[in-house]
Formats: sequence, C-alpha cells, structure tokens
Amino acid sequence: MQTVIRHRKPLSIFKEKLQSGNVTLGFLGGSITDAAPGHNWPEAVVAWLVDAYADVRFKVENAGIGATGSDLAVFRAKRDILDRGCDLVFVEYAVNDYFEPNSKRARSREGLIRRLLSEGIEVVLVYTYLQEMYEDMAAGRVPDSIAEFERIAEHYGIGSVWMGLHAFDEVRRGFMKWEEWLPDGLHPTQRGSLSYAQSVIRYLEKELSIEVSKSSGSSPLPAPLEPLAWETVERLSFDEVQGSGPWTIRRSSNSCWIDQLLTTSAVGAKLEFAFTGRGLAMAFDFGKTSSEFRYRVDGGEWQLSGRDRPNWCPDRGWYRLFLIADELPDGPHRCEVEVVHGNREGCTGTRFDLAFIGEIR
Repeated sequence: MQTVIRHRKPLSIFKEKLQSGNVTLGFLGGSITDAAPGHNWPEAVVAWLVDAYADVRFKVENAGIGATGSDLAVFRAKRDILDRGCDLVFVEYAVNDYFEPNSKRARSREGLIRRLLSEGIEVVLVYTYLQEMYEDMAAGRVPDSIAEFERIAEHYGIGSVWMGLHAFDEVRRGFMKWEEWLPDGLHPTQRGSLSYAQSVIRYLEKELSIEVSKSSGSSPLPAPLEPLAWETVERLSFDEVQGSGPWTIRRSSNSCWIDQLLTTSAVGAKLEFAFTGRGLAMAFDFGKTSSEFRYRVDGGEWQLSGRDRPNWCPDRGWYRLFLIADELPDGPHRCEVEVVHGNREGCTGTRFDLAFIGEIR
C-alpha cells in the first residue's frame, strides 16, 4: 500500500538529545541528499529544526555523496557517521541502489542499518524518486527498491518517509509542476527539494509531539533478515599490501571523503595482499581517466573489472565501490591485482587510485 509516512518505534533518544540541548544529525545518501547543491532537502529539514528548537545546538554531518549507494556507505559509516557522534541518521538509498542486484542491496542495506542501530543511533529511512519508478507509482504499486527497504524498516521498527510519493502527489493535485520538481527525472530543483523536506518535517512534527518514556538504552537487535548482511566490515591498512611497480601512498586532494590513496598510473603494476572474511571490496577515486584491473582470489581464474563510464562520468572524483566477492568461505584468503588499460570506450587514462580495501566478515 502506498503511504508517505510510517511511524514505528518512537525517536526516544532523539527527544532526549533535544532536551539536553545538543544534537548531531547525520545524513547518508546520494546526490539528492548531498549538501553540495546548497538546496537539497536536508537543508530545509535542518532549518525547521533550528527554528523550532532555538535553544538547541545542532551539529550536522551530511555524508551524502552523489552516485554512491548503500554498499559504499557500509564501509564509510564508521568514519563519516559513527566517529562523528551522530544521534539520528536519515538514510536515502532507494534510488541509488535501484539497479543493484536484489541480493546485494539486501545485504548492504541491512548491514548498514545494523551497524548504525548497534551503536545506539536512531534511523529514519527516506525514499526519493527516479523515472523508472513512474509506472509502479502511477498504478498504486510500491517499487521493489522501496518495498525491500520497508521490509527492513518493519523488522527493526524504523520510521520511514516516502518523500517521492509526497512530491508525486503534489504534482497530481496541481500544487507543483513536474518541471518544478524534477526537470531531469531525478534531481529536484529547490521547489522539489522543499517538497521532499516538507514530508520529513511532517513526520518529525508528529514524532516529537508524542510523549514517550525515557529511553533505557539500546535493546538487542533481532536476527538479521539476510544471513549474509554486511554487518561486520573492516578496512585493510595499505601497510599490509605488497606492491610491484611504481606505487605511492598520497593524501587525497580530490575528495574530502577519502583520506589517502594507494596510486599508480603504470600498466602492469601489481598488488598482493591477504584478507580475512567471506567478502572483499575495493573503493576508488574513479573516472574516465581511470585504468581497469584484473584480479584473482586464492589463485583462481583472473577476472577483469570492466566498469562502465556513463556520459556524466567525470575524469576523476567518483568515489566508487567495486565488489570482488561476498560469498567466499569464511576465513583467510589472498588477492592479486594487476593494473591494465581499459581498452574500452570512455577509458582515457591509466590512473589507479585506490581509496580502501574492505573486508566483509
């Protein structure tokens, strides 16, 4: 059933933090949430909170990054959310996870949610819109990407706001023109962002008007819906990586979200490292000037990365995750990587800028 707002467990911790006078808000999502445009929906939500609670000091950690999904967010959560002391986090990945395989997004999403909840952070799930959702929404159906998030929300008692449906209804009722909402079918204008924010504000008004008993702290999490959820992930230190060829470790000058890069531009340069767990991912500062690479795990067959480079892809600066595997036998493994020229359309360089190596345990 299509419903804009679903209230589940009350935001008791958030209410306590408001009463204490200090709140840290977190935002995770893609370009629709990213603070860079200056008018995205978090801005109006924060403005409403600051106005409604003038005596509260709000800290805002907007960790939204364009063209990224919940898979990268799992590995970013510690650095960009947990270590920043966030009390309430809004998660927006229904759009950017849309084209991912169902099994992968189920694992990454639930893993992310469990990481946040296990640290005593309250979560609100918010869903935006892309054009591929049109037929389902026009027919009164819930797109799969949102329905799967709702299954997680029900399991953990997490409130949710279908911002995209609120805006869609505004268009249908004549309150907003389509071009005022989404001129490109995805990215909202200032008017569209305000529509998204208004639905979240309505959710918060109701939540904050409800009297709740004092929080007794975090309760144990229920068993995961997805047994292979990416709940436990670790980053492998570059000091544990062996290199053959001209490799350097450099401070990232291109992204505030990346601390250091293990980098080369030499075709044929190699890396080798041991890792532990059942899965492996690598994240890059990626773009049209990036190389491709071949890899193998535990001496198996060589695989080629072969990443797509859409028209909007920049020369560099796309913080992008590449999943090597996530169904390996749990235990120690070894991975080998070799830099190759992409030799494909859109590949204009040989930059190999590795942001991190992630273990899935």
